Amino acid sequence: MEKSKTAKRAAVLAMFYPNTQGLTNLVLILRNTYPGVHSAQVGFPGGRIEPTDPSIKFAALRETEEEIGIPTKSINVVKTMSPLYIPPSNFLVYPFMGILNETPSFIKDPNEVQEIIEVSLNDFLSPSTIISTNVPTSYDVEVEVPAFLLNNFIVWGATAMMLSEIKEVLNEIL
Repeated sequence: MEKSKTAKRAAVLAMFYPNTQGLTNLVLILRNTYPGVHSAQVGFPGGRIEPTDPSIKFAALRETEEEIGIPTKSINVVKTMSPLYIPPSNFLVYPFMGILNETPSFIKDPNEVQEIIEVSLNDFLSPSTIISTNVPTSYDVEVEVPAFLLNNFIVWGATAMMLSEIKEVLNEIL
């Protein structure tokens, strides 16, 4: 974890909210295709912590508002999750878990977000969503990694690791 001391820092938000039927959902995003390590991947709303951000939590809320249009004041951050270092992009990511008490009206930033993915809590917690998938490495070899299959999207890597922690937390309290 030595490299994490010089890593760029980012913050993301796992936001839960009621859908129009009153059932709990979790929002994920499909990032746009761009020249970069995380191009076209599923992740949480979030991004780089800016020098002007008063806190890491503020950065997660600000990025969520920028990417999917949810006002920062509407979200109640309920838990700080474990920070995670991502070697391919040299980012240290600080995840937060938050709750929105009303059904959101998402407004995606077309520059950053290709699609907003609304996952039901029941689907997320189902053991059947845990799969494995093959991903390419920088050594031109594919490796099999644990992943989630959510709304027909394969979620792997750092996001899958964060989802695993969230799932553990939720299973303890539900």
